[in-house]
Amino acid sequence: MYRHRLFDFSQTGAPALLGLFLGSEFLYYWQHRASHRIRWMWATHCVHHSPTRLNLTAAVRLGWTGNLSGNFLFFLPLAWVGFHPFVVVGMLGVNLLYQFFIHTELAPRLGPLERVMNTPTHHRVHHASNKICLDRNYGGMLILFDRWFGTFANAPPREPLHYGLVGGARSFNPVRIALGEWTAMLRDAGKAQGVRAKFRALFGPPGA
Repeated sequence: MYRHRLFDFSQTGAPALLGLFLGSEFLYYWQHRASHRIRWMWATHCVHHSPTRLNLTAAVRLGWTGNLSGNFLFFLPLAWVGFHPFVVVGMLGVNLLYQFFIHTELAPRLGPLERVMNTPTHHRVHHASNKICLDRNYGGMLILFDRWFGTFANAPPREPLHYGLVGGARSFNPVRIALGEWTAMLRDAGKAQGVRAKFRALFGPPGA
């Protein structure tokens, strides 16, 4: 994609860096949202939601099969526009580094920043398995796209948050955690009758 880029421009100027930041945040939002709504992608991402406690170790519990799920495809437009792949990877690294520190239940309110930034307050809702919290707060560093596209939620005021996969059996086996959903998905696709049913088993919403 970068070889066929549309534009050549400085990668270090303030306008380019701002555009890269906003572009990567926008695409990350949709990649993250797709990871919850497309079972093929959820098979990788569910590993990150398997911890039953929210702390910094949950931030680094990641699936082994991200490339197989196709996560990188969402960020190809940045290279096509003209951002060098190393610059794109660097910005995504900043995004993930920031997110490391919001995986915590220590969630003091941050005033006006809560309107713009993804904070521990917002991200603990994303990890909660309470029904009202499911598929909410997908943002990386920003929470703006959740507000604009209707996926934002505050924590329920009188309901304790619970973490872990809905209906998932707890396990300390890393292979089962990493590959369990892949196994279940492929088994469901094998049992499904007809092409449409098999496609839905692979690429429909999880639990559908």
